[in-house]
Amino acid sequence: MIQDIEKVKNVWHDVKDILSVPHTDKQYKKLVKVLDELIDEVGNNEKHQLAPLLETVGNLIEEYENDHFIHPNAEPIEVLKFLMEENNLTQKDLSILGSQGVVSEILNGKRDLNVRQIKALAEKFNISPAVFI
Repeated sequence: MIQDIEKVKNVWHDVKDILSVPHTDKQYKKLVKVLDELIDEVGNNEKHQLAPLLETVGNLIEEYENDHFIHPNAEPIEVLKFLMEENNLTQKDLSILGSQGVVSEILNGKRDLNVRQIKALAEKFNISPAVFI
């Protein structure tokens, strides 16, 4: 096992960019390009020597996307919580929704967003109102 680690240590500098979870948009985009090249090379050949690398790179990209992108079928409150986290906002920063009590009820799922609130959130985050419906 130690020999395997030593082998990896010897080549890590050369492969770390394609075998690490991306943490920035730049790293993510670079990894997506690597994945595209791997798909071109491997195609549907599951026995291709690079097939395991294609799967690994795909998993690393998925990890980044799960943490950084809104999922299309996410509930409106989950979208709101995601946007709050991405923009370092607290409940106090959402006064456009109403009082702190109203914001708390929305975030805890006790109250649905109304049309005025949806429009205000869409404008604040510069996104389509549809994500909150």
